[in-house]
Amino acid sequence: MIFAKVCIIGAGPAGASAALQLNKLGIDSIIVDKAVFPRDKICGDGLSGKVISSLRRIDPEIAKRLEQSLFKLNSWGVTFVAPGRRQLEIGYRPDFDKNRADHKEVPIGYVCKRIDFDNFLVEEVKRCEHIRMFEGVNITSYTLEKDGYIIKGSNGFEAKAELLFIANGAYSSFTKDVADIHMEPKHYVAGIRAYYKNVSGNNADNFIELHFLKQLLPGYFWIFPLPDGGANVGVGMLSEAARKKKMNLKKELLNIVQNDPVIKKRFENAELVGTIDGYGLPLGSKKRKISGERYMLIGDAAYLIDPFTGEGIGNAFYSGRLAAQQAALSLQSNDFSAAALARYDSEIYRVMGAELNLSHRLQKFIKYPWLFDTFLKMTANNKRLKELFTCMFHEVDIRKQLLQPSFYIKLLLNR
Repeated sequence: MIFAKVCIIGAGPAGASAALQLNKLGIDSIIVDKAVFPRDKICGDGLSGKVISSLRRIDPEIAKRLEQSLFKLNSWGVTFVAPGRRQLEIGYRPDFDKNRADHKEVPIGYVCKRIDFDNFLVEEVKRCEHIRMFEGVNITSYTLEKDGYIIKGSNGFEAKAELLFIANGAYSSFTKDVADIHMEPKHYVAGIRAYYKNVSGNNADNFIELHFLKQLLPGYFWIFPLPDGGANVGVGMLSEAARKKKMNLKKELLNIVQNDPVIKKRFENAELVGTIDGYGLPLGSKKRKISGERYMLIGDAAYLIDPFTGEGIGNAFYSGRLAAQQAALSLQSNDFSAAALARYDSEIYRVMGAELNLSHRLQKFIKYPWLFDTFLKMTANNKRLKELFTCMFHEVDIRKQLLQPSFYIKLLLNR
């Protein structure tokens, strides 16, 4: 049997960031994943400013290696397209100006395939002195004992850890069976992803695009440019709405690229590469209990995806870092009780709660096309509203703005 202070189930962005933070704190951990890397992961492939900011906090050298890597495409922002086709461009940094050369020297957002990004993180994990990684191990049982969790899996794997991090994604059996968190259609998005080549009309600064088409509300169609000249193209729609409309998302994606009066022009010479694949996005539109005796849920397993933007990787990094910091406190005090680990929940919602709540309100708001068109028009002319959008993709503390009366005064004065 393998003994560890912390066992992390899942080596995606949440699990890897947690392991890297623990390593930086000098805490030994093991990380277990059912896959053998490199492996693909169905995703939009966008890395917002939160990712590079979090990596810099964990280890500036890792951030530097990511910045220098060739598998990513530098991206400077997001284009929101309302149902009436009004566009709003939001830079990843609050003061982004596409006409200033110095703003393009060090991008803080990227687009890259998850097979490449996740493998980058795993390679960083394998560099670390305090981490042992086990690939190709499917965990089959968790048993809580007085002094830790016993974890068993395929290939004869057996380990005992004082603390568990559950980071194995949206379909985590632990989240469902132990933490008692279940999929709810009104707090869950169904997603479809495809890769295309020869898509035309991409933004010159590689902005990712979110098209809030009327038939998809409160979801959207996206186009994310990729390093190889291709594009990650997909559809995300609230599961509750998709069920009510009896919508086949795969057929809807094909219908959009073939028949939408604006988008089809960009796909005239485009070619589908590979298959169209589906996945689920567990949203942070509802506050949940994400820890218990000797465990913490992180990343998608904790249901922390932004309800409006679909931001998942940045929030996964936040949760991984915060879980590692809480682990350090619990190991120091030798207190792994549910009451002690509830501090992790408090910190998660202190850091991300205001943003998740705002995004949930926006998600509800955009169900009405005319309201969304009006809102985007108003935002284009309002500096404060544009800053709110920027906060969703950059490590800017949205809470500080929302709690200041001066913010609302300036908002009303359109400054």
